[in-house]
Amino acid sequence: MADKKTFFPRQVVYAGANRWDWALLPLVLAALVLLAYGARQMTTPYQLGAVLPISLDASYLPYYLLRTTLRMFMALAASLVFSVMFAVLATKYRAMEKFLVPMLDILQSIPILGFLSITVTGFIALFPGSLLGVECAAIFAIFTSQAWNMAFSLYQSFRTVPVELAEAARVFQLSGWQRFWRLDMPFAMPSLLWNMMMSMSGGWFFVVASEAISVSKQNIKLPGIGSYIAMAIEAKDLGAIGLAVGAMLVGVLLYDQLFFRPLLAWADKFRFEEIGGEEQSSWLLTWLRRTERLQSLGDFLANLLARSFGLFRHHHDGTSIKSRSTEPSPEMERVWDAVLAALILFATWQLLSFIHSKVGWAEVGHVFVLGFYTFVRVMLLIGLAALVWVPIGIWIGMNPKIAARLQAVAQFLAAFPANLMFPVFVLGIVHFHLTPDIWLSPLMIFGTQWYLLFNVIAGASTIPTELRFAARNIGLKGLLRWRRYLLPAVFPSFVTGAITASGGSWNASIVAEYVTWGDTTVKAHGIGSYIAEMTAAGDFPRIALGIGIMCVYVMSLNHFLWRRLYRMAEDRLTF
Repeated sequence: MADKKTFFPRQVVYAGANRWDWALLPLVLAALVLLAYGARQMTTPYQLGAVLPISLDASYLPYYLLRTTLRMFMALAASLVFSVMFAVLATKYRAMEKFLVPMLDILQSIPILGFLSITVTGFIALFPGSLLGVECAAIFAIFTSQAWNMAFSLYQSFRTVPVELAEAARVFQLSGWQRFWRLDMPFAMPSLLWNMMMSMSGGWFFVVASEAISVSKQNIKLPGIGSYIAMAIEAKDLGAIGLAVGAMLVGVLLYDQLFFRPLLAWADKFRFEEIGGEEQSSWLLTWLRRTERLQSLGDFLANLLARSFGLFRHHHDGTSIKSRSTEPSPEMERVWDAVLAALILFATWQLLSFIHSKVGWAEVGHVFVLGFYTFVRVMLLIGLAALVWVPIGIWIGMNPKIAARLQAVAQFLAAFPANLMFPVFVLGIVHFHLTPDIWLSPLMIFGTQWYLLFNVIAGASTIPTELRFAARNIGLKGLLRWRRYLLPAVFPSFVTGAITASGGSWNASIVAEYVTWGDTTVKAHGIGSYIAEMTAAGDFPRIALGIGIMCVYVMSLNHFLWRRLYRMAEDRLTF
């Protein structure tokens, strides 16, 4: 049994405050005050039907930015917990993997409108007479735009741990708990942080749908940037939209400097390589490392957290994630497969009964054709985005100084909601008599192409420095360098980005194929516009049909294309 010091941080030694403590004290106090104020506003009394006033006055933007940012960080915390649980279960238990991975495919393909229509009423009933129910519904909606990307990233990282490191863990006889903290999480940390940034930006992309909620024929607009944008679009106020973009930029810069940049600089110590490379820097992390009191407080809190984990460890200290020795017997595995098959048959029977009684088979055929139109758009756009962003992502990821400069820019571009592009596209299509089927398509990839970029940056940033030197020493150049070195090195991360970008594009088709600016509506042929139209009409059977067929397309694409690429990445292209 390893010594207790192995599992807990160093003993806390309280020292006197120094000048760095005093320099950071106002920042810490301001953060605590803002958190307390925002949390208090989320729990104010509220009755369904009451109108929450939203003003386009620019003086309210800091308050709206605070409310939106708090919701997004709460959703990010929930997404992190979900991702860890999913990745551990899916990589440790093969039987769970058979269930969880398809389940995540289904969840990823359900549009955010589908989640809202199902969950809002339940959250409101859970907290009667309080705004907290609506807030929870909005946070859950943002969670659905963040969690799937992070879960796929962590799952891919756990599955592609280098063979020599896994062998070292077996040689040192690490338990499952020890391996999780000493190998799997450290190895996944750089990629996870980049995907957390992308998930945060993905939350901005759907923030309008998350904060402007319709339930029981009531429109609820929570105070936030999303509701502000929705009001500006209804009023055709371009000035207010410009102010919202400025507020978003300020928010992105703040949480980049105060949260993500320090984490990325801290995560540099988890890079698995023998030769040190360039590291990212963070002024805030440098200051924190120079403090005395704040470091002591941080160590004290970490010690408490580690001890609480220690209680859990005594009950869940099994074998290594990759050893599979906790797998059930072949007989139990066959029983599990039979249960899954029975569930699939039951779901199929329910679906056929629903189609026959509610919508009819002609409507099913029509929606499948619309789904094919959207499928063609998704594949073409993912291919074009890969041609553009894979080389750029590799270049950024292999140059930490450039990555540090472009990090906030990439987050802002990824956070830019497609709704803000509606005026340009609607006015351009109407004025020049353009074809919506073609010219609305870029809106689908506008917010989801960044999944490719962020994942490729994460993959390129973890390429070992010794491998870079080896490629340089043997003179790899041109096409051979890309085929033998760069593309294989980022391929696992690219597949993760492609899966989430593909699923996100299907989801974004709802806002991209059915665009409204004031009283002008432009729509393209596709399953996204079908779901948006049926949602506006309140036709629940056809909403369910559209969502169901979208799930079929996404799951088929994941099974027949992306999963095979995943296996290729695991078997041949893991460094």
